[in-house]
Amino acid sequence: MNEHLSQKIFPTTQLEDADGDGHNTSANPTMGEIIGKRFSRRNFLQGSLAVSAIAATVSPIALMSADEARAADNKGSAFNFSEVEAGVDDKHHIAEGYDADILLRWGDAVLPGAPQFDPAKQTADAQSKQFGYNNDYVGFIPLDGSSEHGLLVVNHEYTNPHLMFPGLVQVVDGKIKQGALSKEQVDVEMAAHGGTIVEIRKTGGKWQVVADGKYNRRITANTPMEITGTAAGNDRLKTSADATGTRAIGTINNCAGGVTPWGTYIMAEENFHGYFSGALPEGHKEAANYKRYGVPEGGYEWANFYDRFDLSKEPNEPNRFGWIVEVDVMDPASAPKKRTALGRTKHEGAESIVAKNGKVVFYLGDDERFDYVYKFVTSAAFNPNDRAA
Repeated sequence: MNEHLSQKIFPTTQLEDADGDGHNTSANPTMGEIIGKRFSRRNFLQGSLAVSAIAATVSPIALMSADEARAADNKGSAFNFSEVEAGVDDKHHIAEGYDADILLRWGDAVLPGAPQFDPAKQTADAQSKQFGYNNDYVGFIPLDGSSEHGLLVVNHEYTNPHLMFPGLVQVVDGKIKQGALSKEQVDVEMAAHGGTIVEIRKTGGKWQVVADGKYNRRITANTPMEITGTAAGNDRLKTSADATGTRAIGTINNCAGGVTPWGTYIMAEENFHGYFSGALPEGHKEAANYKRYGVPEGGYEWANFYDRFDLSKEPNEPNRFGWIVEVDVMDPASAPKKRTALGRTKHEGAESIVAKNGKVVFYLGDDERFDYVYKFVTSAAFNPNDRAA
């Protein structure tokens, strides 16, 4: 695609600018280049790009079925509501005829013993029992096949310390200045990462949290985990805290995810590069690997208090992140498992289906700019009567 044309029609945002130029130095074409080769500038301006792209990615049968469904319904779409005016303010706007309820908020109790949330008195112990920060993936796993009783699984991707901690940000000489985090605040951040598993039930038409649910659980950046699959035990995953290369501590930047056909919860580790600081020892063999991933970015201050996030002290630690994590929600005491066979990238999701031949197919995105979408097929067929398999 013509670069200037694409910038004019799809102007970059501040968020995109902050993402940088990406780290993929291969000669493989980007999606934009593939589209550019297929469609001329004239066709693009005439609008044929959108039509052709849809036709290329959605089957003609699906398009015809959709047309037939619309024709059969004289009332049109079931989502026929008044459009909400675009804009940003301090209110939660909802289309006329709809409503919204708060089910869980940052700091709400998830586990027994969780104190009432107090933003001025946060502790890591409290946060590890409370609902985490910045939700991304949200999934539902039915209990006993019910559509009104089940487990809500939620990823907590990252933290915004300037919003979390009162007094951290000050205005000095007309400029906004953020102070350094204390160890206690870093500990709260680490406890606010990860995920939440919480039992919910629909009562009287409203969803409610089951406060004493036996499956309720918080997973954090400090939760012990197992490294399984093809990379488990590799020398590049070994650290001073884990000479076996099979036991990781925690999960971070959990973006999208999924629920498997056998009812486990999938957490995708995404932009792990931002959690590491320091420099690799001169000539270290991981230099090219980390350059490819943008490690270290140093967006978090965790290395100030924990050696495992300092490359000069634990050069292999980043290799223990960027995996797909599987959680057995039916066993709150189980260790989550990093499934290395599904690859190491800045994972954006891991949705799965059971193919016609019985094998399970996972589709995984990579959130690094100018990278790829991946497809993983299991070697054996899914057996619904053997959950352990």
